[in-house]
Amino acid sequence: MTLKKLHPKNVLEFFVPSEDISFGQPFIANGISAGFPSPADDFRQESISLDAALVKNKEATFYARVRGQSMTGAGLDDGDLLVIDRSLEPKDNQIAVCYLDGAFTVKRLKVSEKGVFLMPENPDYPAIPVTEGQELIVWGVVTYVIKNVSS
Repeated sequence: MTLKKLHPKNVLEFFVPSEDISFGQPFIANGISAGFPSPADDFRQESISLDAALVKNKEATFYARVRGQSMTGAGLDDGDLLVIDRSLEPKDNQIAVCYLDGAFTVKRLKVSEKGVFLMPENPDYPAIPVTEGQELIVWGVVTYVIKNVSS
């Protein structure tokens, strides 16, 4: 999967799926044992394209790299790559990329009778109430997180 960089931001860097040919990568379809390994499973491989597996609507899907620590409780760490689908209708309690007063942020949506809030998943960060007069655009819903576990 090749990413084409769009608009770098201080919080999120946006990318679009590449037009390049997506090559299937080796894929172990029956899973990898977290218990005792089976020698027979070493020889069963299929192919998988991450673009085909993660992107449901190519025209409306973008990638963004997380910057910061406000969503660590939801498993979104600094440097993780988000798959964002703009064609999905945002709902209460979903994690979304929001454009609030000229800046992008990724937060959990909270919609209640008290109003709309952008909720961090780290107790060191405050909830963000969206008040009248603010510009809020729910830019897209996060559908997948690609993590770098080697660092």
